[in-house]
Amino acid sequence: MRATGTFTVTSFVPTELKPDPDVTTGLPVGVATMEKHFEGEIAGRSATLFTAAFDQTTGVGTYVAMESFEGSLHGRQGAFNFVHSATTTGTDRTAEFFTIVPSSGTGELAGIRGTGGIAVDTKGTHRVWFDYELG
Repeated sequence: MRATGTFTVTSFVPTELKPDPDVTTGLPVGVATMEKHFEGEIAGRSATLFTAAFDQTTGVGTYVAMESFEGSLHGRQGAFNFVHSATTTGTDRTAEFFTIVPSSGTGELAGIRGTGGIAVDTKGTHRVWFDYELG
């Protein structure tokens, strides 16, 4: 089953984190926490741990995000985790990965499994979808 929606980032808080040992690379690595609000067939909120090696000036880099979602898919209430990552050269998204974490579902979303994706349209709207099964 596919559920679709849009989301907005309601909070983005960079966190100071230095690896030990400190390794210098061509792109800086950062960590942040995020909160998102979802609307549509996917309705609710998420708490996100976000890590990226990214150049703010050129838009080049890669991110990895672990999200804890609470809300509903097609009206079924519960919570679950999902993870996603992508690479950009400043104008595209490649090497995308998106999966629902097995055994993470609660409530009416217990037993959820599947994949999904994220896309940003030309107007800047962030779209998300889950291709999922319950059971």
